[in-house]
Amino acid sequence: MNVIRVTTDEQLDDAFRVRKMVFVKEQGVAEEVELDEYDDVADHVLAYTDNEPVGTGRVRIVDHMAKLERICVLADYRKHSLGKAIMKELESIAIDRGVTKAKLHGQVQAAPFYEKLGYEIASTVFMEENIPHVKMVKNL
Repeated sequence: MNVIRVTTDEQLDDAFRVRKMVFVKEQGVAEEVELDEYDDVADHVLAYTDNEPVGTGRVRIVDHMAKLERICVLADYRKHSLGKAIMKELESIAIDRGVTKAKLHGQVQAAPFYEKLGYEIASTVFMEENIPHVKMVKNL
């Protein structure tokens, strides 16, 4: 397993393919919502296992904070520390950009995962694409 920073169109296409499989096919998010205008300005990472793309995430700097988004791992590859490795690389990008705080909108079912990585819940539950979420924050 390795996590890389996306630098080519082919890698970005791989990231989009993983996101579509998780968010669109598995969770029912509309494709036109999943791929958005922020993809062009975000930094993306991609996790590979045996040269197959199996996880991804992106980070943008918003109001002097890192906003981690679209973090996902294909179902067959969950529970193998890929999510943790993706988060570490996204946070590393944020630190490289001089940011000291990160935030994300985590699905409620994933909140315990983010809490293990040092994130704290900073909101009540709200809905995004008919999925319950909470805002979470962390000092980097």
